[in-house]
Amino acid sequence: MMDHEFERRLLRQQNGQSAVGLSNTMPLSPGQAASPTKDRYSDRFIPSRAGTNWYVGFNSIDKQEPEPSPGRSRSKGSGESSKDMLAYHCLLKNELLGADIDKIKDPQCEDRRMVSPQKAKRNLFQYQVQAKRPSKVQTEDSPPYSLSPVGNKSQKLLRSPRKPMRKISKIPFKVLDAPELQDDFYLNLVDWSSTNILSVGLGTCVYLWSACTSQVTRLCDLSVDGDTVTSVSWNERGNLVAVGTHKGLVQVWDSSTQKKITTLEGHSARVGALAWNADILSSGSRDRMILQRDIRTPSSTPERRLSGHRQEVCGLKWSPDHQHLASGGNDNKLFVWNNSSLSPVQQYQDHLAAVKAIAWSPHQHGLLASGGGTADRCIRFWNTLTGQPLNYVDTGSQVCNLAWSKHDNELVSTHGYSQNQILVWKYPSLVQVAKLTGHSYRVLYLAVSPDGEAIVTGAGDETLRFWNVFSKSRSSKESKSVLNLFNHIR
Repeated sequence: MMDHEFERRLLRQQNGQSAVGLSNTMPLSPGQAASPTKDRYSDRFIPSRAGTNWYVGFNSIDKQEPEPSPGRSRSKGSGESSKDMLAYHCLLKNELLGADIDKIKDPQCEDRRMVSPQKAKRNLFQYQVQAKRPSKVQTEDSPPYSLSPVGNKSQKLLRSPRKPMRKISKIPFKVLDAPELQDDFYLNLVDWSSTNILSVGLGTCVYLWSACTSQVTRLCDLSVDGDTVTSVSWNERGNLVAVGTHKGLVQVWDSSTQKKITTLEGHSARVGALAWNADILSSGSRDRMILQRDIRTPSSTPERRLSGHRQEVCGLKWSPDHQHLASGGNDNKLFVWNNSSLSPVQQYQDHLAAVKAIAWSPHQHGLLASGGGTADRCIRFWNTLTGQPLNYVDTGSQVCNLAWSKHDNELVSTHGYSQNQILVWKYPSLVQVAKLTGHSYRVLYLAVSPDGEAIVTGAGDETLRFWNVFSKSRSSKESKSVLNLFNHIR
């Protein structure tokens, strides 16, 4: 027969009390749910774990890589490794968890229909039975005697084509010395012709460099007149070079014969910006005027004088349809002119510094990009069809030049104070694709190659650097159409 004292102590210990009548259990933390009767049960509750997505349950804390800001971008190595790890994780989920993933659809590679992200973060284990259990049974289309160590779905995943990573070299493929290349924000001393010849204004001379033969030719020397070069610009055909001077003259030279065709007067100060529209040459000067003249009949055709800027005109660009001229000035204003009016048809005043960087999009009609100086540092986009602002991005440094890619919806910008970098952007997402450094001074000059793949940049460090930044032409990828009769010629 059991001793009554021993039986009383045994019952007291079973109820959670010690022999002296005190509780011997640890106090619950404030976050735990206290159940007065749960500790009295001797049997454990064993849940049914059949079909549970363990890869979801154990990922209670998602280690997500922060998205890059518009001013920053991921490195090339990190992007490649992340894609390789993504395919590797999908392969493991196929073989170990029966996920049946045959295509990489999203970066998470996760079945969001199973468990919501909020629920996965809140609970460590998911004690729930799924309606569909991962099956390891071999499918009908899988070979019965396959030599591959992975299943059919994983083989399809490995065979699925992946988009190649965009690779932009961080170093220039060519560097040329450019002595006496001026470190002046308001000048435009570099331009690339459609015939693959680069024109550069160095001090009092203009030099031509052939990208095909690397031959250098001196086109003109203004030291005889005591003048210096302040701007250069090729016409669309690539046979004429317009040269703006410090004294306010505009000279037009034939590149093949190396002879001066004409000299245009009219400005009372230096000509820092030039833009061609067929045979019409537009020039912007420090005298705040924009002059438009026909070089074929400069004496008989009256000039068009466009007045609107209150300070020096430092940026000029014609639209791809040749109907509108965009001008930027040191008065922080961006104007749009047409061919019939002598006053601007549109005015944009959102920039807080000088507007030198101007670029019309070749992909979207009426899309105009502009960049501000040191006090502004923003690239802004405008819809000139409606006159409304579209978007902007703060680059963090002075915007000196802008140029669109001819083949993709991308944009390249060069910068001055304080980072002196070259940035490549996706549009309209404004995600930074690449950041190129190498110039030790402000990257004040920019030109795009005629094939649209390379750019050349110039700076006050007296160097010209050539970069491969844009993708190749899509002409080889064009789809065949029955309307194109040339596809049926044998």
